[in-house]
Amino acid sequence: MRPGHDFIGVGVGAMVFDDAGRVFLARRGPEARNEAGLWEFPGGMVGFGERLADAVVREFQEEYGMTVEVVGLLGVSDHLLPEEGQHWVSPSFVARHVGGVPEIREPGKCTEIGWFRRAELPGELTKASLDTLAAYDANRPA
Repeated sequence: MRPGHDFIGVGVGAMVFDDAGRVFLARRGPEARNEAGLWEFPGGMVGFGERLADAVVREFQEEYGMTVEVVGLLGVSDHLLPEEGQHWVSPSFVARHVGGVPEIREPGKCTEIGWFRRAELPGELTKASLDTLAAYDANRPA
C-alpha cells in the first residue's frame, strides 16, 4: 500500500527564511513522488507517530543538511493530483534557517536549490507550494 495512492498521504512543507528575508526553494527531480520538474517549498512525508513540525525539521536535515526552526503553521493544502492518481493532505509551516549550508543530498529527488526574494520566485510551483504561498500572503501584515 502506498501513501497518496492507496490511501490519503500526509506530507509537510515549509517556507524557510534566511536572515536576509529570502525563502528556500527546491526543484523536484525525476525521482520525486509527484510534480517532477516543479519548484517547491520543501518538506516530505510524515512518519507514523511523528509530529508534523518534527517531520519538517527532519526532512530539511536529511534532504539539504539544514537545521531549521519551525515558527508556526501557515495552513493546510488539499493536495489533489488527479492526473497522477494521488491525494495528499499537506500542512505547511513557516520556519527559519538556523544552521547548515544547504546542499542537495538526494539528487534523484531534487535537481536545484536556491534562496529567492518573494518578488523573484520561479513561476513553476507545485500545487501545495501555491497554496502555501497564498496562505503566507493572506497572513502577512499590510
